[in-house]
Amino acid sequence: MGLVKALAGSVIGTVLDTWKDYFVCDSLNNDTLMVKGTKRGFGGSGEVITNGSGIVVNEGQCALVVEEGNILEVAAEPGNYTFDSSLSPSIFDGGLEGLKASFKEAVDRFTFGGEVNKSQRVYYVNTKEIMDNRFGTSTPIPFRVVFDPSTGSEVEISVRCNGEFSFKIVDPVIFYQKVAGNKAARYDKDELLPIMKSEMLDALNPAFGRLAAQGIRYSELPLHTAEIKEALREALKYDWEEKRGIAFESLTINSVTIPEADAEKIKNIQFSAINKDQATANATIITATADAIRDAANNANGAATGFMNVNMATNTGSQFLQGNNGAAQGGGGYCPFCGAALPAGANFCPNCGKALH
Repeated sequence: MGLVKALAGSVIGTVLDTWKDYFVCDSLNNDTLMVKGTKRGFGGSGEVITNGSGIVVNEGQCALVVEEGNILEVAAEPGNYTFDSSLSPSIFDGGLEGLKASFKEAVDRFTFGGEVNKSQRVYYVNTKEIMDNRFGTSTPIPFRVVFDPSTGSEVEISVRCNGEFSFKIVDPVIFYQKVAGNKAARYDKDELLPIMKSEMLDALNPAFGRLAAQGIRYSELPLHTAEIKEALREALKYDWEEKRGIAFESLTINSVTIPEADAEKIKNIQFSAINKDQATANATIITATADAIRDAANNANGAATGFMNVNMATNTGSQFLQGNNGAAQGGGGYCPFCGAALPAGANFCPNCGKALH
């Protein structure tokens, strides 16, 4: 049993007179992965492919001739074919990677010959890229934020993201054998998407981890979809491609968010890291003091109360600067009363005159 392809450039009209019946699938939309072909003409039962029957294959389709659940023929190249029961099994792979190997294995498991007297069907598999598959993380994904690779300073946060991905059936033989089976009419992607999304989201964990190790921030993840896509393709190669004949094609990440508590945690760590620098710490205290003075003028309890709070804040800030950085600058630190710089070994503040000991 084999298929004979019509001359290149032939259209159905030029070969219809040689067929008493033929099988066809007009179109496959983005939601349909496989459908049973429609038999037209006067060749008897729709479950039997007679010798000389025609099979029409359009762009983006792969036709599988199936007898009792076993694949007899494969045609992934667009064109018109005639079924000849006297020929050996044939395959027109259309350039689909790995299809010849899986077809050979299917044929080796099944012996046939002579006239057809069993139920046969033609199934059409959608080989176009299946687009617009939305996903979202139902549970947060752990993500490490590295602040200083040299010291190993990092914090783990939780991220949520959403976006879209696409996939493609690259081996219709494996897809039929391992996924779609001997369906009566059609196989839609909704039957497969839940488990595919679950597996893809599981694979995001190591993909995000790889980027985090490179120092990439969570907010930059949408800029690195190419790296994430390759990591997902590698992680899903066995479960999708080898087990189901499906390849991961593309990925779009629309947004990435983290809980408010994690955002505050990052902000505090960044603030502490910035103020390790003396100049930055001084600027922070000066800015905070200026803000406090401005607020004091508008204090509802009176300016005196407001400025008393300013003095307390200034003293606290000055003590912070003295304790953390005075010695490092080689001086005597800062006055705890007025905040003025002190010379080394000073017992009194040269600015306010108060005793320091």
